[in-house]
Amino acid sequence: MHVQILGSAAGGGFPQWNCNCRNCDGLRRGTLNAKARTQSSIALSDDGVNWILCNASPDIRTQLEQTPVLQPARAMRDTAIRAIVLMDSQIDHVTGLLTLREGCPHEVWCTDMVHEDLQTGFPLFPMLSHWNGGLQRRRIGLGEPFRIPACPALEFLPIPLRSAAPPYSPHRNDPHPGDNIGLLVRDSNTGGVLFYAPGLGQPDDGLLATMRDADCLLVDGTLWRDDEMAFAGVGDKLGSEMGHLQQSGPGGMIELLDAQPASRKVLIHINNTNPILDEDSAERAELVAHGIEVAHDGMQIVL
Repeated sequence: MHVQILGSAAGGGFPQWNCNCRNCDGLRRGTLNAKARTQSSIALSDDGVNWILCNASPDIRTQLEQTPVLQPARAMRDTAIRAIVLMDSQIDHVTGLLTLREGCPHEVWCTDMVHEDLQTGFPLFPMLSHWNGGLQRRRIGLGEPFRIPACPALEFLPIPLRSAAPPYSPHRNDPHPGDNIGLLVRDSNTGGVLFYAPGLGQPDDGLLATMRDADCLLVDGTLWRDDEMAFAGVGDKLGSEMGHLQQSGPGGMIELLDAQPASRKVLIHINNTNPILDEDSAERAELVAHGIEVAHDGMQIVL
């Protein structure tokens, strides 16, 4: 299984265009040892030729330009993207579908709750129906394994996550199963197993058991601390209110990952305020001490 990290930041990217927090200002000034990052998205393949896009970020055009394997140039109009899987209906995970309109129709796999949001609150499915057939919905049933014909060796098991629907969703404060999923992806050719969950809020025993099956955990790295937005002076929302599990402290992501046997543990969807972006920070050193990696744009993983 080929895993290509297209974007590794949370919504707004890094640096965020309107933010002058320590991280964003330091990156612009060249005083911070960090890498710029686009908004979170990955691509998966079983053969390195045909690819499945997981989430379509607002930065998708830049990400495609930076990933030559996704533009093989076999014809006048071409792409290696054969299908799209949506983990949720968050703005920073679906807006890229608008940029991909010239390539319609697209096969889009999503849950009932995500489809409902994208039919009503943010009606991408109706909007894009005017472009050569638009988005061809394929249903993800919770807990029901599925395969995508373009990459037949990959089996996807969708795992419902306890997290939040987008702010625009009519049920933002009334979570439903299927608002947010993780994926356990198994390659039948190599036996490699990936668990991907860029929006992981409240893990339960069932989810932890699922994660123990994975060789690589690619999971939510949004915030170092639950009150990080207030601590950085950029907002007042808690991470837990937004559906994210902080890395530090009792019950945090570091503690969770320490208990997992996976050979690789990688954080993705990293907010611009998170001190782990600073490669010289004490927080980054703590991750290294625990064997936890920080995803960056262009990172490749092979399982």
